[in-house]
Amino acid sequence: MFKKILVANRGEIACRVFRTAKRMGIATVAVYSDADARAPHVLMADEAVRLGPAPAAESYLKADLILAAAKATGADAIHPGYGFLSERESFAKACAEAGIAFVGPPANAIAAMGDKIESKKLAKAAGVNVVPGYLGEIADTDEAVKIASDIGYPVMMKASAGGGGKGMRLAWSEQDVREGFEATKREGLASFGDDRVFIEKFIEQPRHIEIQLIGDQHGNIVYLGERECSIQRRHQKVVEEAPSPFVTPEMRRKMGEQAVALARAVGYYSAGTVELIVSGADKTGEGFYFLEMNTRLQVEHPVTEAITGLDLVEQMIRVAAGERLAFTQDEVKLTGWAIENRVYAEDPYRGFLPSTGRLVRYAPPAAQETPYGAVGGDGYVRVDDGVAEGGEVSMFYDPMIAKLITWGNTRDEAADLQVAALDAFEIDGLGHNVDFLSALMQHPRFRSGALTTGFIAEEYPDGFDGAPADVDLTRQLAAVAAAVHWRQAERAAQISGQLGANPATSCDWVVRIGGVDHAVTVGDGAVVDGVAIAGDVEWSPGDRLAVARSGDAALAVRVARTRAGWTLTTRGATHKVTVLPPRVSELARHMIEKIPPDMSRFLLAPMPGLLTRIEVGEGEKVEAGQPLAVVEAMKMENILRAEKAGVVKAINFAAGESLAVDAAILEFE
Repeated sequence: MFKKILVANRGEIACRVFRTAKRMGIATVAVYSDADARAPHVLMADEAVRLGPAPAAESYLKADLILAAAKATGADAIHPGYGFLSERESFAKACAEAGIAFVGPPANAIAAMGDKIESKKLAKAAGVNVVPGYLGEIADTDEAVKIASDIGYPVMMKASAGGGGKGMRLAWSEQDVREGFEATKREGLASFGDDRVFIEKFIEQPRHIEIQLIGDQHGNIVYLGERECSIQRRHQKVVEEAPSPFVTPEMRRKMGEQAVALARAVGYYSAGTVELIVSGADKTGEGFYFLEMNTRLQVEHPVTEAITGLDLVEQMIRVAAGERLAFTQDEVKLTGWAIENRVYAEDPYRGFLPSTGRLVRYAPPAAQETPYGAVGGDGYVRVDDGVAEGGEVSMFYDPMIAKLITWGNTRDEAADLQVAALDAFEIDGLGHNVDFLSALMQHPRFRSGALTTGFIAEEYPDGFDGAPADVDLTRQLAAVAAAVHWRQAERAAQISGQLGANPATSCDWVVRIGGVDHAVTVGDGAVVDGVAIAGDVEWSPGDRLAVARSGDAALAVRVARTRAGWTLTTRGATHKVTVLPPRVSELARHMIEKIPPDMSRFLLAPMPGLLTRIEVGEGEKVEAGQPLAVVEAMKMENILRAEKAGVVKAINFAAGESLAVDAAILEFE
């Protein structure tokens, strides 16, 4: 077994590998950029080596610096994590040449599966179902249009070396191909150094399902069930679960056997994932097609660990050390249900715009530290993260804050645990998607299992503005608001010496939520609009979390003071609440509401980023839907379009300039 492992990565995946290595008695080495000098993964490791400046191209993507760090610290193995160098054939080869074990598959397998075009040819030869499409090189946009027309719309354009949702465009028409082909090439070149693009048929009602593999260097390969990853936004996975509510045991067997056949065809070992696109309209169990093989550990690997009881990082390390798998296919058992949600630094209330900045407050829900193998019982919560309070989510890297994993005996139990844990998440200082994730977990369509990769676009066509609150939840919120406000008022009076020797045992308030007034009496419990709300609210001034208890049930509510009242966040929505004495409430009805300024004449930057192109000129007439500008953020090109017809009056920024969020790029007449 290895004595020391260097992790050529950062954030939560580096922390994840370190936890297993420490449990196995293996010393650890971290590498870091200047942006990560005080990051949790650096503090967790036994040793740490600086690589260079913040940009990944000058630090985490510099293979020579990482190998030098391994040699300097005496590391005899390197785990690449995911992203960065994890799927670079050249890096795996360089490790071998340096006499350092690469905790991953052989270089030839990475090469074979890393090229999406060549991998599809190999898959077809191995007897794996493949999506109809054109796998040759495409010279230009005109040829792309002809190929797309021959295949039949809709089609998907993909960068050959792409991944993580980058370098992908869906085209429903010739116009979409003409607008998107060159952008797809540019994204492929910028993110992966390869501008080749291929085109394939887009499967309607598609579900994204993947098979987890693990193989050793002695020819043993097994599949560990499937993961459903259909809930995506811009081709980036948001929710993953295992098993899939769609896959039958027979379908699982067919998928698994084809995945193993493909792995065997390229001499694969270590952990790997075969991604499949599955037609939700196909009831035969045959409508699944090969998408790609990821020759690394997946972000969503914890849900497979939860239902199998296996530590996949440990298995990868043991395989890299030459050990045989300690189990056979027949011994792989799937128990219960697991769900993973990706907590991102993005603002779902503003079109999911990236949000960077400092984590002023970060307190994840209570979780088990090492739940590997903890199947059975009543379920558990696991948090995989690589951030800490006071740290920064940087523009240089992926905006993930944490992964929240829950396991339950049933799918509904796992989803209920997600909702409760998301309510307990405390994140301040930047935008995050916790409300949105909670709304997904409660959504009737999610609960029914009727998923497709279009779920978010179909269910939230006009964007996200919070999960709806039913009557019971609204009453609970009114009771919480009144109780919190009363205790805050009591504390203030106590400080100023106004409180008498015998404080009131109950108090009446008017709580305004969503423009609706609720009469609330709080004391021993609460009465809201004449309805008794049993239980107590656990909260003291200064607490960020209030817990409303009623019998065995508990509702966690994040509480924040505002100038006009409170914001209460729970169950997938943030509610602005005003609490007033009844008489003041009546006066407030007649106050003039301040109207915000009209910004509809401006094209505002929806996110911080780089303005790469201006598509119009001053004095130009534009039509609704016409491209106006292109902003690059998180290595993704974002086309900003006109919401209505108009005439450009002034352009305030030039291509190449950096934009702050809400910067007025141009103004209309």
